[in-house]
Amino acid sequence: MSAAKTENLNIAAFDPMPSPDEIIARVPLTERAAETVLAGRRALCDILDRKDPRLFVVIGPCSIHDPEAGLDYARRLKKVADEVADTMLIVMRVYFEKPRTSVGWKGYINDPYMDDSFRIDEGMERARRFLLAVNEIGLPAATEALDPIAPQYYGDLISWTAIGARTSESQTHREMSSGLSTPVGFKNATDGDLSVATNAILSASHPHSFLGINGRGVTSIVRTRGNRYGHVVLRGGGGRPNYDSVSIKLAEQALDKAKLAQNIVVDCSHANSWKKPELQPLVMKDVVHQIREGNRSIVGTMIESFIEAGNQSIPDDLTQLRYGCSVTDGCVDWPGTETMLRDTHRVLGESGALHARMR
Repeated sequence: MSAAKTENLNIAAFDPMPSPDEIIARVPLTERAAETVLAGRRALCDILDRKDPRLFVVIGPCSIHDPEAGLDYARRLKKVADEVADTMLIVMRVYFEKPRTSVGWKGYINDPYMDDSFRIDEGMERARRFLLAVNEIGLPAATEALDPIAPQYYGDLISWTAIGARTSESQTHREMSSGLSTPVGFKNATDGDLSVATNAILSASHPHSFLGINGRGVTSIVRTRGNRYGHVVLRGGGGRPNYDSVSIKLAEQALDKAKLAQNIVVDCSHANSWKKPELQPLVMKDVVHQIREGNRSIVGTMIESFIEAGNQSIPDDLTQLRYGCSVTDGCVDWPGTETMLRDTHRVLGESGALHARMR
């Protein structure tokens, strides 16, 4: 009698995936893009080290689904980024992977055609091409690291990484973060618990060894040095925002207790704006007011912004998609985005608050 089958009982297929080296060979890093990535990382590290007094702003669509609209947005953003460069470092939000509460579209890498065909092999290459184009425009890029293998495919094009509220507690993501080449922002848990993020920062700052893949796609023991640029991202939770001055003070105390640098990023979206994109400008104004009044721990903000306001459902007929409108969380529209950034620039420039942060 043959042995009973005991593995892969719920696996339908193993489809081949190109290795990271193969994808990178098809879409190689250019000199211009490399300059943007490295300059973005250096500036972010300098802000976290208090060598640069500017505020960094991670801003862009909730998720990328249409590369044409995404690059249209990037070109617009670059013009404003140059205008406000003396007070803010603008980093474009380029999210390809979407964690779902239950089910739903998982993002451009997982399902680039938005038809449940799940051509991850094509999605990965397209995502890399998009990131390359953004960096060649001159904008550093930020993303959320969700799949622990994905950074091997496009990590060389990322300047800032977020670990989401659902994964900050994950040991897998803490280990992965310890080896990333970028500063990493860990979000507080969906219930508002901040200890998840502080513990993640501590864990990621240490060396780890874990299973992963190398550039050839070979399963490997990945040994990391630890990442000293972990920091907390406040995104609200547990039914309330946490960007107000009292919440910021409590976060500062929690970081101090954990013997961590008081580096705080405020996510103007999610629970901090009750998932109402029209409230994001109010959150930004409050944060800027705190900086103007002398706060030194807030180093960055996050904003969900696109060409059109709000969001849309994915229709069966994809030709009916509205151009430049999010298919995931709602966003501030482009005129609102320009106003937010220029108003912030004016207040920070006039108040002298940024220079005080260096004293």
